[in-house]
Amino acid sequence: MTSIKQDRVAGRIRQILSVLILRDVADPRLQGLTITEVEIDPELMYARVYVNALGEEERQPEVMKALRQAKGYLRREVGQRVRLRKTPDLTFVWDASLDRVERINALIRDLDIPPAPPEEDDFDESAPMD
Repeated sequence: MTSIKQDRVAGRIRQILSVLILRDVADPRLQGLTITEVEIDPELMYARVYVNALGEEERQPEVMKALRQAKGYLRREVGQRVRLRKTPDLTFVWDASLDRVERINALIRDLDIPPAPPEEDDFDESAPMD
């Protein structure tokens, strides 16, 4: 369970990183990258940042390499914008949950389920009524 402060700091870090990657980071490998979630520990020392390049799972290795190379810059920028005693260490993790959701949706779309037969009423019109 997370505290209100953890949620607030995680949300702020997510917002900052999203803007930095969209506007300030020039690395083309990070184009179209989405920060899906940020989790931060109770001491606010470590932040796990979940990322995904929507619909482009094959880019995962190059995206993760680019994030490792930009980690120092991103952490420094987060530190300047979030008021904490110590800037959290950022760990980037590929968020595969979106890929799983898309695969499940595709499987459901491709199912060939015949329509259900009409339900028969238990009411028999020929039966005498009491």
